[in-house]
Amino acid sequence: MTAGFTALIAGTGELAERLQGALKQQCPGRTVRLAESCAELARSRVDAGGGAGTSAGLEALVYLADRSRPDPEHLRRQLQEALAAGARHLVVVSSSEAVVPHHHHPGLIAEDHPRAQAGGHPIADRWLALEAAALESTALEVTTREATGEPVPLAILRPAPMPVAGADDYWSRLFSRRFAATVAGFDPTLQLLSPGDLAAALTAVLEDGLNGLFHVAPRQPIPLHKALRLVGVRRLPLLANFAFPPATRRAYLTYSWTVRARRLGEETAWRARSTSAEALESFALSRGRPAPEQTTRNAAGRDLDQAGYDGYGLDRGYIARLGRAQLGFVHDHYWRVEIAGMERIPSQGRALLVGMHRGFMPFDGVMALHAVVRDRGRYPRFLIHPALAKFPFLANFMTKLGGILACRENADHVLERDGLLGVYPEGIRGAFTPYSRAYKLGRFGRDEFVKMALRHQAPIIPFVTVGSAEIFPIFGAIRWRWLRRLTEWPYLPITPTLNLVPLPSKWHTWFLEPLHVEADHGPEAADDPKVVRLLSNEVRRRMEAAIAEMLQRRRSIFRGSIFSRTDHRQPNIGVTKERTVTAPSTAVKSTTGSMR
Repeated sequence: MTAGFTALIAGTGELAERLQGALKQQCPGRTVRLAESCAELARSRVDAGGGAGTSAGLEALVYLADRSRPDPEHLRRQLQEALAAGARHLVVVSSSEAVVPHHHHPGLIAEDHPRAQAGGHPIADRWLALEAAALESTALEVTTREATGEPVPLAILRPAPMPVAGADDYWSRLFSRRFAATVAGFDPTLQLLSPGDLAAALTAVLEDGLNGLFHVAPRQPIPLHKALRLVGVRRLPLLANFAFPPATRRAYLTYSWTVRARRLGEETAWRARSTSAEALESFALSRGRPAPEQTTRNAAGRDLDQAGYDGYGLDRGYIARLGRAQLGFVHDHYWRVEIAGMERIPSQGRALLVGMHRGFMPFDGVMALHAVVRDRGRYPRFLIHPALAKFPFLANFMTKLGGILACRENADHVLERDGLLGVYPEGIRGAFTPYSRAYKLGRFGRDEFVKMALRHQAPIIPFVTVGSAEIFPIFGAIRWRWLRRLTEWPYLPITPTLNLVPLPSKWHTWFLEPLHVEADHGPEAADDPKVVRLLSNEVRRRMEAAIAEMLQRRRSIFRGSIFSRTDHRQPNIGVTKERTVTAPSTAVKSTTGSMR
């Protein structure tokens, strides 16, 4: 950045003043002006402290759009005036609200993700129109200067919301109230940015002369209910079909719209310093209402392992509470789940858990999660269908348990961090398998789970459950087009209990011998269809053999054990005479025991 002015065009807003002060601190020796327009800047070129005038030119323009009412026409005028004044760098501060909240939003999307430009919501469309106006109004001037060898960089920044005391934008007002209306059954993950982090991002963009779209996100997000509690605001949960002002904000309090600051991290040394909790704590202090001490001590400034939640909504405290109550009860007493092979799940390091999904509702995945958390102390992240994130209470339940939308980006995110990734390769069709074919595996789609394992050099641990298909045995289907559009299910299943109460069947879960694909294949094998198909067939063979063995051992749907009481490491059946049973990929020795 050369000598000259950096102008913030945002009237006299509180956020603009905070940014001006932060930029002055981060750019000593530079003159940072706050002006309503470039014309005002031209009329009176004095520094912010009221010093003598100067004839220095406009070196860079930072346009901070109104946080409540972005005005594309006003932006066009300011950019044209700045270009006429010889500005060498243009920066437009848009908003991450340009990303539409939706149950198909995968979470933490980067700048090049299709949903980053999708539109389709009034608020998002206003911000996208502002960005389009910036590109249109500068296109001719930029082309002209490129022809003369002097291109003008245009950077568009999308910062997460920044609550500022006294500001009139929605998020500042939301966290300033005593009560806040929220959508019952939803608790979306929010990103709240400190003005200091935005100022640091602006400095990095200006210093490096960057061009293009950049997301600006805090170091750690925070669930909505924790954010409100942190600043002492009480929630008023309302049903989604009850309009509460402003109605257009309802989607932003319902579904995910989080972003990832990937380009800034790749192209500059910028890193967010503050978490969302710390940004809120600073906001509360600036209003003279410090955050409650206990909440601050439990939430502010802590990473996932300490705070217990992450950018996708996983809440370890929620899992622990359910594990001691509802999940523990249904696992141990209602479905009486017995498990073999749990020790095959590594205590650390990446791995794929590849299972068979039955029973219409996602209870088999929930029981697997509960068992792995309880017995191995790890939190598997299951890839879920968007329908599970669409409806109230179910969406909140699945998100807090760590469910993430099924897509390659989310799978990569988990495995790159040496996590456990849960996959049901049959997809939603597996969950809706009629009971007559409940224990026959369907198609594994495009074998993406094998490609994931190969790309990340992670072992595949197949697991199967016998008993979950009986909780909601599907005997028929209602195929209404409008219902498919509403629920995104293949059909409405017909079950003995009308999909209301799951039956208390006895469950048996077997974690099989890991398939160490990383031992024989490198990451490049993910692009070899023959290798991928062979590995997929091997996983299928092991799962089918295990299902057949378990069904052969099962004597009753509602009671009895198929594993030895004394050794759950291998599936042993109680017999009166020692014998050897051939099981998937291993020989299992059975000894005298009893059924229960």
